[in-house]
Amino acid sequence: MKKTFYLWRILCVMTLVCSLSLGLVSPITVKAAEDTSQNDQITVDEEPVPTTKTAFSDRVMQILPQPATLKLAFVGDMNLAEGWPTTKFLDSQNGNIYECISPELIKIMQDADIFMPNNEFTYSERGSALKGKAWTFRANPLRVSVMQELGADITLLANNHTYDYGPDSLIDTLDTLNNANIAYVGAGKNLQNAIQPYYYVYEDLIVAYVAASQAEKHKMTPQATDTTPGILRCYDMTLFLDVIKQASKNADIVIANIHWGTEGSNYLEQYQRDLAYQMIDAGADAIVGSHAHVLQGMEFYNGKPIMYNLGNFWFNAKTMYTGIYELEIDTAAKEISGVRFVPATQTGCQTIYAADDTTRRKIFDFEEKLSINITIDNDGYVYPTE
Repeated sequence: MKKTFYLWRILCVMTLVCSLSLGLVSPITVKAAEDTSQNDQITVDEEPVPTTKTAFSDRVMQILPQPATLKLAFVGDMNLAEGWPTTKFLDSQNGNIYECISPELIKIMQDADIFMPNNEFTYSERGSALKGKAWTFRANPLRVSVMQELGADITLLANNHTYDYGPDSLIDTLDTLNNANIAYVGAGKNLQNAIQPYYYVYEDLIVAYVAASQAEKHKMTPQATDTTPGILRCYDMTLFLDVIKQASKNADIVIANIHWGTEGSNYLEQYQRDLAYQMIDAGADAIVGSHAHVLQGMEFYNGKPIMYNLGNFWFNAKTMYTGIYELEIDTAAKEISGVRFVPATQTGCQTIYAADDTTRRKIFDFEEKLSINITIDNDGYVYPTE
C-alpha cells in the first residue's frame, strides 16, 4: 500500500510537470498586493505545488536512480563578475578553476548527488548597474561553464546581486542557467516562477529546494510580480513559510535557503534563530543561510540542522575560513542521517582545502565557537551536544 501511494504521488508530480509544459495548468495561485515589489505580505492559496519551475518545463522529468545515501553539498558566496578579483585571477590562470579551488574540494562538489552554490552575481551583457548601489556584479554568460565544471546542479538566486543590472540581466541569468542545465530557486521571470520549489524525484524519495531573501537594509532588489522578474523576498515571512508548507506536502525532504544576516559579522542575531525555528516548524528539514560573507555557525532544532551562514567560498581575495557543508540523507528512512563540514580557507582569490590535521582542527574549533550546542569530530561530522 505504501509503495502504491508513493507511485501515485510521483504520477501526480509527473502529470503536473507535463501540464505545465503544455500550458494546461497554471502554477501555484498567488494572492498579491498591487505592488508586490514593495509589499511582501502575500499569501499562497491551498493548491498543489507544481513540481518544477515553469522555466524548466521544457525538461523531461525523470525518476532518478536512488542511492542508499544521498549526498547534498552546499557552498557559500561565489563571484565570477567581470573585473572582480576572483575572475581576474581565474583569467590569469588561463581559466583553470583548479588553480583557484583545490582539487580535493572540486571532487567533493562534483561527486555530490546535488551540489548547490550561492550565485552572487548576474549572467548578462545587458542592463545598467542599479543607481545608488555600492557593489554590482555582472558576468559574461559564458562564465557559466565554470559552474558546470564544478558540478553545480542547482543555484541560489534569492540574493541581493542577481538583479544588479536590472530586469533584462535577471532574465538573461535565468536563461543562461536553464541552457546550462543548472536549476535555480528564489528568483523568476514572474512571481509564480520565483516562489516555485525545485524538486528532485528519486525512486522512493522526493527532495525539494526553496529559497528567499531578506538581505538588504535598503531594498533595491525587487520581489517578482505577476508580470515582472525578481526574487522572492521574505522581510515578511508569511509567503515563504507558506511555500515551505506546500513543499513539505509534496516532498520527503525540504531544504530551505535564506539570504540574511549582518555582513561581516560572525555572530548570530536572535531573529535568525527565531525565523529558523519557524521555517523548521513549517516543514523544512534543513536551513541553509548565506549573505554575511563569513561563517556564522550551526545549530540543531528538533533534530534538524541549521547552517546559519556559509560565508564566502570563492568570492574575493580576503583571508577567512570557509568550507563545504554536506547533508547525508538515508533514503530508506527518508531523513537526514549526517551533517559534515569540510574545512577550507579562502585567501588571495584561492580556496584551499585544509589537508593537515592541525589546520582542520583549528577551523573546526572556530566553527564550534560560533555555533550553539554542537560538536565537530575530526572527520568533520557535526553532532548536537544536547
